[in-house]
Amino acid sequence: MTNSLSILGSTGSIGTQALEVCDKLKIRVAAITANTNIKLLEEQARRFKTPLVAVYDSSRLPELKAALKDTNTEVVGGMEGICRAAEYEDCDTVLNSVVGMVGLLPTLSAARAKKNIALANKETLVSGGSLVMKAVKENNVRLYPVDSEHSAIFQCLQGVPDGKAVNKLILTASGGPFFGKSKAELEDVTVEQALKHPNWSMGKKITIDSATMMNKGLEIIEASWLFSMPQSRIDVVVHRESIIHSLIELSDYSVIAQLGMPDMKIPIQYALTYPERINCDVKRLSLSDIGSLTFFKPDMEAFECMRICREALDLGGLHPAAANGANEAAVEMFLNGKISFLEIPKLVRAAMEAQGSVEDFDLDDVLEADKAARELVKAKVL
Repeated sequence: MTNSLSILGSTGSIGTQALEVCDKLKIRVAAITANTNIKLLEEQARRFKTPLVAVYDSSRLPELKAALKDTNTEVVGGMEGICRAAEYEDCDTVLNSVVGMVGLLPTLSAARAKKNIALANKETLVSGGSLVMKAVKENNVRLYPVDSEHSAIFQCLQGVPDGKAVNKLILTASGGPFFGKSKAELEDVTVEQALKHPNWSMGKKITIDSATMMNKGLEIIEASWLFSMPQSRIDVVVHRESIIHSLIELSDYSVIAQLGMPDMKIPIQYALTYPERINCDVKRLSLSDIGSLTFFKPDMEAFECMRICREALDLGGLHPAAANGANEAAVEMFLNGKISFLEIPKLVRAAMEAQGSVEDFDLDDVLEADKAARELVKAKVL
């Protein structure tokens, strides 16, 4: 059970819900961080009386300091400030809910500072999975998944203590806003259309990733690291209702599933209270009200990103980091109207295939691969 929490990305969807969970369970909030949302960050700092606050955008540091000058809160900025929050001595757990590759270094910092980690930043494991898992093991800390799918797998595995009977993992996918559309029908997709997710309220980047199904590809890589499972034993099924959050198949072919209403407070709370189960302020699931649940195979032709991620995972080394970096750059360009929806997977594949094979690598190598992938994307577009 978490007693004192540091939240990286407190102004985002996961961060704000985590604060609600902390408020309900009386978990102390020791540090919070944001990218640029100074107004909400100030409100959170005052409400939870957090001793440490960090803003990633260093240019906003003077503004944040001025906003909190009448408090005892310490205010820091930049990546150094985010890592300071991750290492903060007055917390036992770090919830990493920042978006993108920027979450890797703070995750490593938290592990090295011997903090338990509640991870909602999938890019951390996609880009630097071997580095993160090594740091977690060496520092004897726990890594709790917060993504709904990985939390569901984690919960299902509680029924298989040694894990030896697990045949495969089955991740569910909503299918996003373009489920059932052919590749040709995706040619003229607009940003507004791509941002209309049918079931979840998320940030722009992850919502676009859901629309391309890149998100599910990243989750396959994340699941592989979290649960020591090759991608060949990780399946994906499209489940439009988002009631079953993921499943595991056992060696006798029985299947265990975790169900619930689509509400991120459940996986957030479980990561903070594990192994305890506590009443959660969410809508209760009524299967009779739902009526029916549907399942479909994912369309790997129309939504190529998932296949690219599987290939990157099989290639190993820095290929997943390259795919992730290219995707982040391509999604930003799509959101800014510079490329079309279907150019995203093309650019991700180009960067992934351009990445050379590397067996042994360190953090600097990961950062360089990420940088090179982003530069390749920009060079092909501009």
